[in-house]
Amino acid sequence: MSLGYPTERGIFRLGDVGVQSGEVIKDAVLSWKSYGTLSPSRDNVVVYPTSYGAQHSDQEWLIGPDGILDPTRWFIVIPDMFSNGLSSSAADHPDFPAVVTSWDNVQAQKQLLQAQWGIERVHAVYGWSMGAQQAYHWAAMFPDAVDHAIVVCGSARTAEHNKVFLSGLLRTLEAAPEHLGGGRFGLEPMLAKKAFGHIYAGWALSQDFYRAGLHLSALGARDLEHFLQRDWAERFQARSAANLYAQAVTWTHGDISANPLYNGDLALALAAIKARVLLLPGETDLYFRVADHVPELAVLKQARMSPIPSIWGHRAGNPAVIPADTAFIRDEVRSWIGC
Repeated sequence: MSLGYPTERGIFRLGDVGVQSGEVIKDAVLSWKSYGTLSPSRDNVVVYPTSYGAQHSDQEWLIGPDGILDPTRWFIVIPDMFSNGLSSSAADHPDFPAVVTSWDNVQAQKQLLQAQWGIERVHAVYGWSMGAQQAYHWAAMFPDAVDHAIVVCGSARTAEHNKVFLSGLLRTLEAAPEHLGGGRFGLEPMLAKKAFGHIYAGWALSQDFYRAGLHLSALGARDLEHFLQRDWAERFQARSAANLYAQAVTWTHGDISANPLYNGDLALALAAIKARVLLLPGETDLYFRVADHVPELAVLKQARMSPIPSIWGHRAGNPAVIPADTAFIRDEVRSWIGC
């Protein structure tokens, strides 16, 4: 079936990539997929980085003429984040660096755009969750090359409370008998990944979501146990523990100022951003709180915050099955970036 717009899939070979930790991703590759047509002046580019555990196919649902990102208007590029199983990943390389940051990911993404299409400037970077952290990094790392940044349920720096959640996930994987140390596993730790999924379910959706019984009425689970098994345990059991571990480490280190440009000065990093920044936190998100954006707004030059009015918690920012939240984000984003 024709989509009405072109798509292309590719693998970009980066060679050996030095990362912030001082280690090297050997023979690094970056997987990508594009949607739409690049304009002759290369002025219609939207970068759409992947979120935790996601691959580009997981994020395609919001791309379409009537979707949040219109590929008949924009040339949309989804670069797959390191350790998502398509780009270079911890599960595939025994000597993969212990820490790969959003800075490392975004540097590789910028190189991809330059080498593959000759793109030096992007109209927008759109991201949800860890993708939103990368969008923020784009704006801070390349202030003269990003016109708009859309941060959906993300942050400029991973909050301490968020790190507590991530620490619980990492310690759960480390407690597995299959764990060899340093996020490496002799076999896939199926019971640990089941526990991982159960923990995640308590954070990704709000208390109000469960109180309203939306796991039953909206998502069709028979009961709570069926929901936890079908939507969470099985989802994470299908993924590589090494990749889950590696990306949780990346998330933990999320900080747009933790680099040679800003030396840990978050206010300096925020003040350097020239892009028009749209902040779309979820009103009931337990990871990335509305309150976390308040001090950011005080420093950003051109920014607006519009909380998503939803009880779906963090999932409100990725509302594939939530029409009201999809419409809210679509209207906000299209207004912000010009349809």
